[in-house]
Amino acid sequence: MKHFLLTLAVGLSLFATQTVNAAEKLKLLIVDGQNNHKWQVTSPILKQFLSDTGRFDVSVATSPPKKSPAEAWDNFDPEFSAYDVVLSNYNGEEWPMRVKTDLEQYVAGGGALVIVHAANNAFPNWPAWNQMIGLGWRNNKFGNRVILDEEGKKVVVPAGEGPGAGHGSQHDFAVRVRDTEHPVTKGMPAEWMHVKDELYHGQRGPAQSMNILATAYSDTDPKKRGTGAHEPMIWWIPYGKGRVFTTLLGHADYSMKCVGFQSVVARGSEWAATGEVTLPIPDKFPTAEKTSSVE
Repeated sequence: MKHFLLTLAVGLSLFATQTVNAAEKLKLLIVDGQNNHKWQVTSPILKQFLSDTGRFDVSVATSPPKKSPAEAWDNFDPEFSAYDVVLSNYNGEEWPMRVKTDLEQYVAGGGALVIVHAANNAFPNWPAWNQMIGLGWRNNKFGNRVILDEEGKKVVVPAGEGPGAGHGSQHDFAVRVRDTEHPVTKGMPAEWMHVKDELYHGQRGPAQSMNILATAYSDTDPKKRGTGAHEPMIWWIPYGKGRVFTTLLGHADYSMKCVGFQSVVARGSEWAATGEVTLPIPDKFPTAEKTSSVE
C-alpha cells in the first residue's frame, strides 16, 4: 500500500510537500477565469494546498474574461481527458458547446469533477450540468430543494414551495457529518466548526442520486438570516461512470484557509478520482468548539 507522509504546513497551505513519486500523483485541472467571487485570489489558494499534499499535479485552465469576442473562446480548449480530476472554480458565461460536450463525455466516461462554492451556481441552462451538480443557485420554481429533518432524514421540497437559493450574513458555522463511513468524511469529528463563510440555503435542481455527506444548520437568528433548516454542504452524485463531488464551502480566501475546507477538497478530489482516500485527517482539524485555520 502506498503511504503519503503528511506534516503540518506553513503559510497558506495546510499540507507540506511529501515524498511521493511524480508518477503516482493525480493530475488535477482547476478551471477558472470568470466568477462572481474573487477567483484570482482563490484559485492560487486551491492550487497551493492541493499541490502541497504531494498527491496532485495541479494545472489551471483560465477562460477568456466576460464579453470577450467569439474568437477568444476558440483558444479555450481544456483537455479534460488528460486529467484524473477536474475542479471548477468557474461561475460565468456559457462555455462553447464543444467544451460542454467534452466535459459531459469526460465525466460520463469515468472522469471526476469537483465543484467548489459558487461554481455550482453556473450554467442554469445546461441540463447535464444540473444533473451533475444536483442542486444549484436557482429560484424556487427551478426544481426540488433538499434538506434534512431533525432526525437526519432527507426531505424533498418540490418546486414552487419554500425559498429559492440564497444565503444570510457570513459567519462561522458548524458542519455536521451525516455519512461517517464515506471515505472523505470518515474519521472527521461528527461536528466541526467552519471559518466565516456564506451558508448557502434553498438550492434547487433535479437532486437525483444525491448522496449527502454533511450539512449545516441555517440559523434563523436575525443576524444570520437563515432558513431554520439543515442545508446540504457536501455531497456527491454519480454521472455515468464518473463522480461529481460538491462542497458549498469556500466563499473567500479566509474561508478557504479553514483546515476543514482544505481537507474536504483534497480528500474529495482524491476520492472522486480514485474511489479511495489516502490523505489523513490533519491533527489541526477543527473541533465542535473551535475553528482552525492555516496561517
